[in-house]
Amino acid sequence: MSFIKPKIAAPLDPDFMPAALRNRHYIKTAKSSGASEPLIIGLERENGLFSRHETIVQSSANADTLQYADRVVKFLLWSRGAWRIWLGGSAVVGEYIRQCYADTGSRRFDVDLMMKVYERPFEVKVTDTRFVPGCRERNARLGGHLDGCRIGFDLGASDFKVAAVKDGDVVYSEEFPWNPRDQPDPEYHYRHLTAGIKHAAERLPRVDAIGGSSAGVIVDNKIMVASLFRAIPASRSDQAKNTFLRIRDEWGVPLEAANDGDVTALAGAMSIKANGMLGIAMGSSEAAGYINPQGFMTGWLSELAFAPVDYNASAALDEWSGDYGVGGLYFSQQAVNKLLPASGIRLPEELDLPERLKEVQSLMAGGDPRAAKIYETIGVYLGYTIPHYADFYDFSHMLVLGRVTTGAGGELAIEKAREVLKAEFPELAEKITLYVPDEKSRRVGQAVAAASLPSLK
Repeated sequence: MSFIKPKIAAPLDPDFMPAALRNRHYIKTAKSSGASEPLIIGLERENGLFSRHETIVQSSANADTLQYADRVVKFLLWSRGAWRIWLGGSAVVGEYIRQCYADTGSRRFDVDLMMKVYERPFEVKVTDTRFVPGCRERNARLGGHLDGCRIGFDLGASDFKVAAVKDGDVVYSEEFPWNPRDQPDPEYHYRHLTAGIKHAAERLPRVDAIGGSSAGVIVDNKIMVASLFRAIPASRSDQAKNTFLRIRDEWGVPLEAANDGDVTALAGAMSIKANGMLGIAMGSSEAAGYINPQGFMTGWLSELAFAPVDYNASAALDEWSGDYGVGGLYFSQQAVNKLLPASGIRLPEELDLPERLKEVQSLMAGGDPRAAKIYETIGVYLGYTIPHYADFYDFSHMLVLGRVTTGAGGELAIEKAREVLKAEFPELAEKITLYVPDEKSRRVGQAVAAASLPSLK
């Protein structure tokens, strides 16, 4: 695909090829060629839910077309989730995608994880555009309910938080230390969480509902994939997967649990009293969550750490998926580490990623221009990726948080992202407002937002 030079270059990554620019250029070229055809991409997931994305491709199905289709399909897969992909249109493009997602294809990692999430064989169905089903998205409001006596929990890697909420007022909140990642017994996780819930329940006259937030992929209140359960053997995975359902049945009240990225977006939306919120957290990897303009939590995966944002095929490879240009390497501690050599900053090899980030933050606080270049580069990444996200998510508000964004470096990255938006995408600069967590949103809190997930009606 021909190179599209950004107006604002990434200081430490001159070969960065923003997906938003490349996709826009490809579609413009396809339209002007006079030889284009529609391509409809469908994504089928749990309970018959179905997403559609309509685009066009050049009829010649050249190398540019195959790269475009590959990147868009992969982005959709990790943003929406699916156990079956539908390709309506070009048979050549459809067959190419089918080969990519075959047992021996280049997207085997994606296939394996989606099968684990949805517990079904993965399939690519190539068909005519007329036969791709219509959209069927979740349309029930999840979150924002603060009536009654509620308990919310937020599960983290080193501690978990619990809050008791009565008619919107927080009457109790506490953090409890734990070490779930090294525990092979699912009862460890269950006992600790139940004990925390009981502590919160003691502060309420009754318990009407329980809501939870956790890292990982959660489908129908089942924990399908989560790093918190990494030590649990496969033979006991069902026991771990059903932890939230077990708690629901024992307490006999409505319980809803959601990915922590979605709950973060919900907390942001509650704090500013507005919907249409996309949130991304730059931590050990990239986490994301979404509340649509109608205030619904869609149930989409939004695992944007694996979604492509850079079309430079020579970019660094993700160690999990083996793919290039995916978000986790651009919006996380991994991004900071990736940019260290180009910045000229040399750190001891034995330092892990959190310690490397702290060193860079310390240099930034001291006015080191090398550290500033790292944050400027991340800001350029973000400025060009927001429009890419906007092609797949409908949002007017974007919450940016996480350890990478704290301090002067985070402020510089946000400032640079706004500069890119104004220079390259002025219409989106007018539409989309960037937020960082303030005292108001912190008061809402993750556990409190989680408590608001279930409806009492």
